[in-house]
Amino acid sequence: MATLLLGDLWAEAPLENRIFCSVLLFSWAVYLWEAFLAWRQRTVYRTTTHVPLELGPIMDSETFEKARLYQLDKSAFSFWSGLYSEIEGTVILLCGGIPFLWSVSGKISNWAGFGPEYEIVQSLVFLLLATLFSAVTGFPWSLYNTFVIEEKHGFNQQTLGFFLKDAVKKFIVTQCILLPVTSLLLYIIKIGGDYFFIYAWLFTLVVSLVLVIIYADYIAPLFDKFIPLPDGELKQQIEAMAKNIDFPLTKVYIVEGSKRSSHSNAYFYGFFKNKRIVLFDTLLEDYSTHNKEHSDEPGSETPVDGRKEEDTEAKAKTKNKKQGCKNEEVLAVLGHELGHWKLGHTVKNVIISQMNSFLCFFLFAVLIGRKELFAAFGFCDTQPTLIGLLIIFQFIFSPYNEVLSFCLTVLSRRFEFQADAFAKDLGKAKDLYSALIKLNKDNLGFPVSDWLFSTWHYSHPPLLERLQALKELKQD
Repeated sequence: MATLLLGDLWAEAPLENRIFCSVLLFSWAVYLWEAFLAWRQRTVYRTTTHVPLELGPIMDSETFEKARLYQLDKSAFSFWSGLYSEIEGTVILLCGGIPFLWSVSGKISNWAGFGPEYEIVQSLVFLLLATLFSAVTGFPWSLYNTFVIEEKHGFNQQTLGFFLKDAVKKFIVTQCILLPVTSLLLYIIKIGGDYFFIYAWLFTLVVSLVLVIIYADYIAPLFDKFIPLPDGELKQQIEAMAKNIDFPLTKVYIVEGSKRSSHSNAYFYGFFKNKRIVLFDTLLEDYSTHNKEHSDEPGSETPVDGRKEEDTEAKAKTKNKKQGCKNEEVLAVLGHELGHWKLGHTVKNVIISQMNSFLCFFLFAVLIGRKELFAAFGFCDTQPTLIGLLIIFQFIFSPYNEVLSFCLTVLSRRFEFQADAFAKDLGKAKDLYSALIKLNKDNLGFPVSDWLFSTWHYSHPPLLERLQALKELKQD
């Protein structure tokens, strides 16, 4: 009876109210689903206190415990920050935060001499205020994550001054890109006629390509120092491997990621015949500042008291704790990354992204004329284009985005296995096997996962699955 009554009330409610309630309910349903998955994974962290037998050969108990505690802290942080974000979003919607901010933007525009006919100016003011609000409310969480969690577990390398300077710089650079691009997009939608979605899609495609081209050369150096990899054996081996698979390599860089974090990474970028490889200094055993600090510690010298056996044992222990990979392992990691290029994964991801972008703009063109969508979020007398983009892309498309995200996660794991197999074909299965273990230890990755959590979230296969696949490849 109660169900029937609720159904009748739902059917009789205005369409805009049903849209608003559906958005809120779906948002909380996604949050509760994510919280359930995180709870399952936290249970794994809490209960798996000893190294499983299958992990014995690849991970010592000390590293295992460090990884477990690190992931527990990260999971707890994710829960509370996620809960705050969900409550904040709900309060903003229920209290009419979006129309209020739009009204404030209009007043500021009028004060600056731009009347209601200058909707693009009002939209840019709205966007600036919204991103500023997001940066301010998210700042304490970022601060806590960096200087409490990352600091506690030995990853943070930043000072507070560097962190603040970095945050301000990121905000300014973001606005310098976001505001002009948004103004041009709104203008294209305004003058594009019935087929504006095609022009808008083409514009975003061009912008994304331009950003990819200029990011590494002009944007990334604003935040990190890039230096060419010095001539030597590693550089020669990288160039030889690139030539062997016809990868059009032009330059190899080392980025000083260690001044920000001790996490490691590697990537390549560029179009056509101008490809470049970037290696984090934390990935390279010979360049890691962590290793240099250990080698410079007092007591790292050979003792002269005759305790040769103890000294040998201490040296072995220090060697095992070195951060980063040897040259052969770095080449194996690059073999995996270049496998993504050789197998067409990069192109496939771009095609999928642009197909999705075109579909979203097409659906936006279909829905933008529905006044109920605007009324659902407090815009009864006006339908600003920027607000339409926000409502449709962020709220209305939420179910579609969740499904797409899961499908891309599944596809990404498939690509990772294929890239591992490509590295094996280059004769680097053994080195990739040891590199994956080292990187997992350096980044305190926890190698035991809840199957449902990993299925939904992991864009890379769990460590044990990758090692098992490589072991089979080595045997083949």
